[in-house]
Amino acid sequence: MITISTLPQHLPALDGIRAVAALGIVVTHVSFQTGTGWALAERFDYFVAVFFALSAFVLWRRPVNQHYYRNRTARIAPAYLVCVIAVILLFPEARTMDIWQILTNLTLTQLYIPDGLAPGLTHLWSLCVEVAFYLALPVIAWAMRRLSRRGRLAAIISAAVLSFAWPWLPFVAAFDGEGINFQIWPPSYILWFAIGMLAAECEGRVKISSRIRPVAWLLAAAIMWVASREWFGPQGLVHPEPAEFNRRILAGGLFAACIVVPYALGGPSKILESTTWQFLGKISYSIFLWHVAILGLMFPLTGISLFSGHFTLVFILTVAFTIAVSYASYELIEEPARLYFRGRKRQATAAAAKPATKTESPA
Repeated sequence: MITISTLPQHLPALDGIRAVAALGIVVTHVSFQTGTGWALAERFDYFVAVFFALSAFVLWRRPVNQHYYRNRTARIAPAYLVCVIAVILLFPEARTMDIWQILTNLTLTQLYIPDGLAPGLTHLWSLCVEVAFYLALPVIAWAMRRLSRRGRLAAIISAAVLSFAWPWLPFVAAFDGEGINFQIWPPSYILWFAIGMLAAECEGRVKISSRIRPVAWLLAAAIMWVASREWFGPQGLVHPEPAEFNRRILAGGLFAACIVVPYALGGPSKILESTTWQFLGKISYSIFLWHVAILGLMFPLTGISLFSGHFTLVFILTVAFTIAVSYASYELIEEPARLYFRGRKRQATAAAAKPATKTESPA
């Protein structure tokens, strides 16, 4: 793991990338629910790979400390729980959820039971995968603690390559639309996390010119276009065969590399570090959490039927309402929780550093 003290603590351009990724995911969901039939918009789901690579890069570039799990919990849990509870209580279709769906959605384990993905919360499967990575990261770091940089690179690449065997396992490939879909379990997405980890290993050693960024974006767009073709793999919600799924994972990994690596290993970005993109990056987690539920409310609000078009109107309204709710979520939930846990951490650190008071025994 990278431990170079001279690395910058924060890379603002990556916050801008996080904002782009959040809006990209909104595009793919609005496109599907308005029935546009735009195959290219379906592949905006590759921005999930960007989220995975970003998380892996940010977490792998710094050593895991004793407050790691508490920090991750403070970052993820408060806003997540408020969103899930609000959807369960207020979203009409969510009222059909059974007790197991409710419990698993509250604990980010909905991916691991049949029919665990609930209305208004279906997109949170990817957060289940990301949380699995968070849980595993300290174990991975411990297992690699004695490896050289070359050894770590080899281990990360090997894990990514081996992950392509997962969809071929009999119990994974046997999925027929009923039961647990093992194909979308965490092992399938190791490559997407590996992109970020490999970039972190190269930070401070490899520098990428900012001039390559326009080319990288064009290449990312080309990857999305190729992956959106019918011959590349099934479109919509059709379950892919193992080879088709692996092609999708490989394309998503290449897409994430094009978007993340030039900024992770490059200099500042005037555009992504602008006030607008920094603001959206700050609230991007809440944008991701809330947008599907808010999208679902746009149809009765406007009188538009599902799958009947009107992409532009639905997209604008969804983004506008989502940004408003996400800003409130950030200011009222995310930021107070972060400050609370940071205060607790400082208190614990101060208590640990305080010298013990010597007590004399009575004569």
